[in-house]
Amino acid sequence: MQRIFSGVQPTGALHLGNYLGAIRNFVRLQDDFEAIYCVVDLHAVTVWQEPAQLAPNTREVTAAYLAAGIDPRQSIIFNQSRVPAHAELAWLFNCVARIGWLNRMTQFKEKAGKHKEKASAGLYVYPALMAADILGYKATHVPVGEDQKQHLEFARNTAEKFNYDYDREVFPVPEPLILGAAARVMSLRDGTKKMSKSEGSDNARINLADDADTIANKIRRATTDPEALPGPAVLDADGNLPTETRWERPACYNLLGIYAALADESWHAVLTRFEGQGFADFKTHLTELAVEKLGPMGAEMARLRNDPTEIDRILADGADRANAIIEPVKQEAMEAMGFLN
Repeated sequence: MQRIFSGVQPTGALHLGNYLGAIRNFVRLQDDFEAIYCVVDLHAVTVWQEPAQLAPNTREVTAAYLAAGIDPRQSIIFNQSRVPAHAELAWLFNCVARIGWLNRMTQFKEKAGKHKEKASAGLYVYPALMAADILGYKATHVPVGEDQKQHLEFARNTAEKFNYDYDREVFPVPEPLILGAAARVMSLRDGTKKMSKSEGSDNARINLADDADTIANKIRRATTDPEALPGPAVLDADGNLPTETRWERPACYNLLGIYAALADESWHAVLTRFEGQGFADFKTHLTELAVEKLGPMGAEMARLRNDPTEIDRILADGADRANAIIEPVKQEAMEAMGFLN
């Protein structure tokens, strides 16, 4: 069976955008691939993390994986720092990859901003660690969104250069797994801004740990506009919502997009159903759907949060299974490079 690797950083409360953009796909993919899902805590500390929060945040991501439906018996779930070969392979790849490749990484430029001289060295070489995550398991496919395509290309280049430099096919070149356009989930208070855990008001986002009542209250308070809901005539010939149309009524299309994503329906189907209705009625439907889909997840996360021993057991078991895969690959790479083992 083909193998996938992916991960989520433990940098704070996960929200609806994280679920629709990544975690929901992880659940679906585990039936078709040998799946390895990591809580990438080594990546997280490339920027400052409050030490007292790193372990709880790691458990929170794990709880979200489990509550969403990832089966720890079927898939491997672990936190990155428990498997030393990730960091060890990253160093080997630092010695294979080229400075020019790193200098082209747009995500480093975005995160470092105008203060790149003050950014951590870890943030700069982040792509080498991501390459180690993927190549260390000889993953054949990697589910990627727009923000990770460049990092996957770095991993592909690293695999090709390593195999060429040492004249042996140690690492397969992983293929991107394009899952279609992810739902663009924006703030419930400002439809022009992406839903984010860093936004000041908790009412701006639906957290995966929210209970049913909290979800309902947040949707009721979500920003709308006074006009009736549009129909499918706003879509382009391919059934997509044009970007310029979205920005004409950002709050409106944000809520409609959330409904379409949670219902797993097309824009055309949703706009046809609700055309001409007011937001009061639509919010009732959206609330019922969101509570149905997300409420049980929040309840299960609450149960798991009260049982950290169970989460730690799953992470430890996953780390043992992950280590059994990656350690021989690391040894193979070191042998190819000529290390004395």
